[in-house]
Amino acid sequence: MSTQRETDRDTEPAWLLVTRREVVSRITDRSFLFGTAFMVLLIAGFIGFTAWQEDRSEDATLAATPEAVAMATAIGDGAPQVDEDLTITLLEVDDRAAAEAALTEDEADAWLHPVDGGWQLTSESSLQDSLTTVVEAVVRQQVLADNAAGAGTTVEALEEGSAVTTDFLRGDAEQAAVADAVGFVFVFLFYFAALVFGMQLASSVIEEKQSRIVEIIAAAIPLRHLLAGKVLGNTALAVIQLLVYLVVGLVGLSFTPYKSFVPALSGPTAWFIGFFLAGFVALACLWAVAGSLASRTEDLQATSTPLTMLMLVMFFGGLSLDGRGQVIASFVPPVSAVVMPKRILAGGVEWWEPLVALGLLAVFAAITVWVGERLYRRALLQTGGRVSLRQAWSAAE
Repeated sequence: MSTQRETDRDTEPAWLLVTRREVVSRITDRSFLFGTAFMVLLIAGFIGFTAWQEDRSEDATLAATPEAVAMATAIGDGAPQVDEDLTITLLEVDDRAAAEAALTEDEADAWLHPVDGGWQLTSESSLQDSLTTVVEAVVRQQVLADNAAGAGTTVEALEEGSAVTTDFLRGDAEQAAVADAVGFVFVFLFYFAALVFGMQLASSVIEEKQSRIVEIIAAAIPLRHLLAGKVLGNTALAVIQLLVYLVVGLVGLSFTPYKSFVPALSGPTAWFIGFFLAGFVALACLWAVAGSLASRTEDLQATSTPLTMLMLVMFFGGLSLDGRGQVIASFVPPVSAVVMPKRILAGGVEWWEPLVALGLLAVFAAITVWVGERLYRRALLQTGGRVSLRQAWSAAE
């Protein structure tokens, strides 16, 4: 049985052997597993905290002297119409001294009392935001109703024609907020994966080159197979990790007040995975080239600077671009890998636009792999010092 397994392994393509080695060595590495588990816990914790915040109700105690009891009662009754998460309890006190004592001893959150020209809400030392908002709204409505009755009319008549409504060309405000948040997650995950896996890929290339192990490997398999195995192995790991994060995020989101948006996020998420795959392959190949141009670990910062700058452009471009600039960037590789998924999330994208953008990104990835493979092969075995791009391109095979 073991002989058959060894025979099958001998007949496998070299790139597949390298891919398996990259995946197995990393997926059994404790730092990789702990890092993934930590990120999963971070995502789950953030979603859990968000759900708790959304479902959390707030209680407030409002102190009122005898002349303010009627208004305080109206505030307590009208609070649910202004803020459904706030419950107001009335605390009747005899006079100003009793009200101040209730605030000092934390028996009340605020004290309502009349002043010249209106009402005043006094708290101990900090502003009660939710309570203040409710009090302002209810007091205004109550006083307006009393004034209208005194003038022989109604509040509705006084407010006729003053209503302001809102509308959106696409979706609604809550949907737009969710799209912005998920778009940020898409951009961050791409940047994080490309940077972490790219640096590790480049470092492994340098280690093999510096220890001269690559010369032994080159005698056994073609260098293009070594490059393909490294790129595919790291791509597989990055996609696996990405899928774990996305599944945890979508499942966690289904337990929050935003669960109704989960079905609508499934399509953009699938598109993001496709754009991530094409964009990551291109960048992974460039990271391998950055490693092959260096002769020691200290050289990596210099050889990877252009690539790092490109990733920063992608990150900040994905977050800040909007309007016509965003539309144009969504078709320009490799920035399109993060910009087009954000446009899909926002809605209003024609069906052919993601297909064209993904096709252009795939072409860019293919060209990058072809150029990167030539640079990688010609720079990898040069150990006399840091190799420039011109030297690598013109070097003999």
